Amino acid sequence: MNKKLYKSNTNKMICGVCGGLGEFFGIDPTIIRLIWAILALLGGTGIVAYLIAAVIIPNSEIVV
Repeated sequence: MNKKLYKSNTNKMICGVCGGLGEFFGIDPTIIRLIWAILALLGGTGIVAYLIAAVIIPNSEIVV
């Protein structure tokens, strides 16, 4: 089992971070988006974490 974390190209709203995390962990990206929103409202931690994740997580490889 060789799973890699990538930003999603198909299930994205801003950068694809939540979609990529959802695909990686096998859960609905909406749950991850809700967690980011709650963290953003509680002191702005979610905004900083999202920006860091958007920079660090690579784009998904396009397979043709």
